[in-house]
Amino acid sequence: MTCDTSAYWAACRRGELVVQRCTACDRRVHLPEADCPRCGGDLVFEPVSGAGVVHTYTVVHRSFAPGYRGREPYVLAWVDLAEGARVFGQVVECAPEEVRIGMPVRVTFVDDLPHWRPA
Repeated sequence: MTCDTSAYWAACRRGELVVQRCTACDRRVHLPEADCPRCGGDLVFEPVSGAGVVHTYTVVHRSFAPGYRGREPYVLAWVDLAEGARVFGQVVECAPEEVRIGMPVRVTFVDDLPHWRPA
């Protein structure tokens, strides 16, 4: 079975962050999956607050990703959302040396992609 991510991307275009929730075990899931990785249950997309804390991060000094060349250094982080899911994205609106594990962040959207800024 394949995962339909269209609801996720439509929410991003609206400036809204959604993650999946399992209707059987209540687990929050991100990145989008076809079925719950814990119990195999059905997943539904639900909006979340966009508040979280940096779980871990890396500072990228040499990018090979198209569209990012010349923006180095930049920070990529895993963020623990208040609702329980862990999500990935770039930290913006602060210098790379200011990012810390445990730093409160809030979602912001850049070119319809979720990014994280200091809260």
